[in-house]
Amino acid sequence: MPKIEIDELRCKGCGLCATVCPKKCIVLSEQINNLGYTIAVLDEAGGACVGCALCAEMCPDVAILVFK
Repeated sequence: MPKIEIDELRCKGCGLCATVCPKKCIVLSEQINNLGYTIAVLDEAGGACVGCALCAEMCPDVAILVFK
């Protein structure tokens, strides 16, 4: 089962990862990191992740790791 990890210290909440996810597994949360940005998190539907890694490729801050 694929798994993604989002480094909340690197995430600036741009939302690019959420827009490219074909399964809509990533959403922007209300949680704020130490830099004052809302962060991307794996949605409760995260079990639908297929490990395509489009989110990691799109992330300008290299904040996402994908494990297949």
